[in-house]
Amino acid sequence: MSPSPNSKDSPLIVYGASWCPDCRRAKQFLASHRIAYKWIDLETEPDQVAEVESRNGGKRIIPTVVFPDGTFLTEPSNDELADRIGLSRTASSPTYDLVIIGGGPTGLTTAIYGARENAKVLIVEKSAPGGQAGITESFDNYPGFPDGVGGTELAERMTRQAQRYGVEILEAVGATKVTREEPMFRIELSTGNHVLAPAVLIASGSTYRRTEAEGEADLIGAGIHFCATCDGPFYQGAMNLTIVGGGNSSLEEGLFLTQFADCVTVVQALPTLTASKLLQEKVLNHPKMMVLVKASVKSFNANDQGKLESIAIDHDGQDVEHHTEGAFIFIGLDPNTDFLDGLLDVDPRGFILTDHMFQTNVEGVFAAGDVRSGSTKQIASAVGEGAAAAIQIRYFLEKFQENVEMHS
Repeated sequence: MSPSPNSKDSPLIVYGASWCPDCRRAKQFLASHRIAYKWIDLETEPDQVAEVESRNGGKRIIPTVVFPDGTFLTEPSNDELADRIGLSRTASSPTYDLVIIGGGPTGLTTAIYGARENAKVLIVEKSAPGGQAGITESFDNYPGFPDGVGGTELAERMTRQAQRYGVEILEAVGATKVTREEPMFRIELSTGNHVLAPAVLIASGSTYRRTEAEGEADLIGAGIHFCATCDGPFYQGAMNLTIVGGGNSSLEEGLFLTQFADCVTVVQALPTLTASKLLQEKVLNHPKMMVLVKASVKSFNANDQGKLESIAIDHDGQDVEHHTEGAFIFIGLDPNTDFLDGLLDVDPRGFILTDHMFQTNVEGVFAAGDVRSGSTKQIASAVGEGAAAAIQIRYFLEKFQENVEMHS
């Protein structure tokens, strides 16, 4: 029996090229939803060009995504891919007690706590449940898993637990706007629909800035990382690790990595480091650290096993091939808050301001996890914030219900 084209375990074939941005987008979408696929690069496998042309009337159009039943999509949008693989993208009800924007560890935890107390909860997740945790190779620092746990496994466990309590999850659906529609909030969705709820939790997380250098997207989790605390221990005994970025976080993480590697190289595109003077002195005087300034990453290069092997660097006008077992990118974080359109108060970097009860400046709108100003950007604390926010939301919903009954 052929596997279902909508099964998350079914392999797909993606025909494309490494230089094609739509190909990278399609691959990233499939990977984020944990969809197995086979990648065929027409530049390295030119004999496959005829296959693409035969499906597209003689035209060489990429990406071409072929499903196990033989059907295919050409240059599909994320929405088309989501519909084709059978993701749930339409809410079953127009109203909920709580709408959570973001389905990472914070949002899933809040949903579990809320649903266990009989709240009607909807999660709106623009990617796949689990967020960045779901595409992280492994966690060695998450309590309860002494041998570590894979990010995919942890995300799937959290998702199943939420669904067990009746949490509804929309995948590949973004929130585009949140407005007050008394006595509710109206949450506009990227599908063109909307839902209403008296309480909203913003748990949309943040996005690590990327270098956008060639090869970066394909090697995330295979030598390229964004969290030294999470992934540094995997490199015990490494000869060389690399930090990209020269700010405070970069140097702090670089110092942390010296306990695992013989050498840690800091690659900074600017003429000088931008971290505090104290951190700069520590790094420059550390026997295991080396600093390259005026060094721009041109490409990340893989070995035959698909793991990071080297970085091509333009170092002050000279091409350098820098061999490294792992690269950690620390060039900043951007909060995923564009859809709020100035609704909430934020700090200078755009992260949402809350009080100690996770309440924003708009009553009924809460924020927790990586999107919140002052959060630690660690999975354990993200889960903790999700639980704490759920308790405050419960109190709010109790008062909301009392007011409704009083005025009915």
